[in-house]
Amino acid sequence: MEGKKLLKRLKNEYIGKGFSYFCGGLIILITLSIIFFLVSKGILTFTKDKYNILEFLFNTKWSPNKDSGNFGALIFIIGSTLVSLGAILLSGPIAISLAIFMNIISPKIGKKILQPVLEIFAGIPSVVYGWVGVSLLVPLIKNYFGGLGFSLLSAIIVLSIMILPTIATISSDAIKALPKEYKEASYGLGATRWQTIYKVIIPAAKNGILTAVVLGIARAFGEALAVQMVIGNTLRLPKGLLSPTSTLTSILTMDMANTVFGSKWNNSLWSLALILLLISFMFILIIKKIGSRGELN
Repeated sequence: MEGKKLLKRLKNEYIGKGFSYFCGGLIILITLSIIFFLVSKGILTFTKDKYNILEFLFNTKWSPNKDSGNFGALIFIIGSTLVSLGAILLSGPIAISLAIFMNIISPKIGKKILQPVLEIFAGIPSVVYGWVGVSLLVPLIKNYFGGLGFSLLSAIIVLSIMILPTIATISSDAIKALPKEYKEASYGLGATRWQTIYKVIIPAAKNGILTAVVLGIARAFGEALAVQMVIGNTLRLPKGLLSPTSTLTSILTMDMANTVFGSKWNNSLWSLALILLLISFMFILIIKKIGSRGELN
């Protein structure tokens, strides 16, 4: 009887392990397939169409549907960078302050009110953020600051609201994971609450907070629909916060459906997608570096 139970248990264990290995292998296979597909399509601009890679990266002219065939990605790279950095500069301090408030200053309010609110914001679809931006934010900027309203500033504000829950939640988890002895020892040495936050809590949770910030930037870089709805989508570099421009994701959203598969225009868009993939890999490597540094500490 005991032998049958043992055999059944071993059988279930092998089935569970086999299923886990299968799922893990399937995920790896799908990921590698996506990478291979993007790389094979993205390099056609340089291998098949013989376009210079440096000219592609640093040219500011984008007119792929004309006879001249200018494929300059610099407009979109700069647009994505400005939008993402602006969003992180706006939402980062607010999100980290919320994380500190939720864990140090008022944990009860944080648990009962702020945490559920952040979860709701994180679950709202990006198209809703974009629609609110078009309906409320764009007219507001147009009326009070001038211009068309569709601008770099609109995209920064919309994105900052979208990435705030991500940064706040991960920063909160990093602070929550700290041993209570850190705070108690600081108070025992006569430090005030603000001194404890500034000199003990934030330095101790630094790696987790940096990870949250990098994930926020990665989310901002990869966001497409909400940005495309409010940024203006012009093919030129922004002259200021109130100027419209485009990003890597917005040009892909707008142009991909209008191209013929295998054409130079289509290939150039796949090259932009490859750039976006490489930037995503860069963020992943940064997060891994931060994580490994935290383990060493």
